Amino acid sequence: MPENTSRRGLLFGAAAVSAGALLTGCTSNEPSDSKDEPAANDQPAADDKPGKQVTIGFAGPQADHGWLNAINDNAKSRAEKYSDVTLEITEGSNDTAQQIGQIETLINKKVDVLVVLPADGKALTQVGLKAMRAGIPVVNLDRIFNTPQAYRCWIGGDNYGMGLNAGHYIGEKLKGKSGARVIELAGLDNLELTKQRTQGFDDALKNYPNIKKVARQAAEFTVESGQAKMAQLLQAQSKFDALWNHDDDQGVGALRAIEQAGRDDFLMVGGAGALSAFQAIKQDDGVLKATVLYPPTMAASAIDLARALGQSKGIGGLAEFEIPSSLTLYSAVVDKTNVDQYMSTGFK
Repeated sequence: MPENTSRRGLLFGAAAVSAGALLTGCTSNEPSDSKDEPAANDQPAADDKPGKQVTIGFAGPQADHGWLNAINDNAKSRAEKYSDVTLEITEGSNDTAQQIGQIETLINKKVDVLVVLPADGKALTQVGLKAMRAGIPVVNLDRIFNTPQAYRCWIGGDNYGMGLNAGHYIGEKLKGKSGARVIELAGLDNLELTKQRTQGFDDALKNYPNIKKVARQAAEFTVESGQAKMAQLLQAQSKFDALWNHDDDQGVGALRAIEQAGRDDFLMVGGAGALSAFQAIKQDDGVLKATVLYPPTMAASAIDLARALGQSKGIGGLAEFEIPSSLTLYSAVVDKTNVDQYMSTGFK
């Protein structure tokens, strides 16, 4: 489940550069021999020679969601590309105390840099501070700590931007339709990320006076909840023109409910970038026409940033000698016009 961040992204249609592209020139890489690996690993971070040996500690939450599993896979495979990187990876945990203990173990091992995707950013802020005070720079991945003092660099997704771009995509598709009606299948309502995605969606729709959001239902980022909540929406709404679903995993269930109801009279936009969503978009024989990215490739870029920190390097293409303090990734819209470009980044 892509998690919380307070960062807000670029407006729909604005130019954006991915973190992976920005990092070109800051670190070295070996070319990949495999054509089946994620795209993040096919794009070298740089073309300079291997440098100082760097030990990176990686601590993430339990991979109980397709996106989180992809985070772990991206970090591992990216680190394997570098002959000068050793990755010390912990067993993921959603237990705050256990994850704190795992990070403290990495601190005691005196790793050069830490990459942390905290199960709970607020609860793990103190251990981030502990690492920084021990002289170990921290790359805070996605779920943000309470204070910038707990990390050297934050990199993550743009929840507000997801909603914004989903809303603009739907708005442009329905631009010429009078009295257009849209509905929203959100994620967990007690999460700030869900509120941000909804806010972005609502802000985008304000640009299209012909469109009205007529219903919203919160699910739980699971296949089962997606199916149950979508069935409720379909029963309550006999006619609508578009659906935005916050998460492609719960979207699997939503699509089951849609198929069972025999509905095909609207377009659907998903969220995050699951492989199953990309495949459905490419096949183009159902309601799912697009998905808005929350790219797990951010974990590969976090390894790039950690390596650059460990080798005291900056980012190629920028004038500064240091890496930035934060990088917000762009929530690109993937539809049938560009799905082939993103297919290899899809998570299962």
